[in-house]
Amino acid sequence: MTPTFLSVVTEQVWISLRVTHTMSVRIYHNPRCSKSRQTLKLIEDSGIQPEVILYLDRPPSTRELEGLLKKLGMAPKELMRKGEDVYKELGLAKKELTKKEAIQLLHEHPKLIERPIVVKGDNAILGRPPENVLGLL
Repeated sequence: MTPTFLSVVTEQVWISLRVTHTMSVRIYHNPRCSKSRQTLKLIEDSGIQPEVILYLDRPPSTRELEGLLKKLGMAPKELMRKGEDVYKELGLAKKELTKKEAIQLLHEHPKLIERPIVVKGDNAILGRPPENVLGLL
């Protein structure tokens, strides 16, 4: 049987839907953070089992942070948690940092990283508020 135009298009759409639905989702997660827990629950309630990265246990490399910042469309200092003790102890509010220096600080002090970060493909979003991630899923 020769495939018809409609059957070929239908098969291509089905493959596209499967690829889109199975695209992996990662969450940079801190289980002690209520917003992070709420975001993870929203993802799981959407039928997705994300890769959970406990970034305080395994801080992202500087290269990984550069990629996250690009996907988020943010500068390194925008990703810093300004209320953290380490932010205040290091006097970061008054310091001018290069991009490289700021990324190195995020790597060395992962508590500074705003959370949760959810990544899907070439896009990422902060789960603050948690509902932000719904548009990404």
